[in-house]
Amino acid sequence: MKRALTIIALLLLPIMTTACNTMAGAGEDISKGGTKLEKSAEELKNY
Repeated sequence: MKRALTIIALLLLPIMTTACNTMAGAGEDISKGGTKLEKSAEELKNY
């Protein structure tokens, strides 16, 4: 049983790692979008 859990964990490790990288990338994209939106709002505010 312990061996089966180890094998399953090793098989799932690449999937979990990829998911973390994908979520990190999405978070960065959302953050950049928010920064651009904030900058645009500031420019219009000072217009």
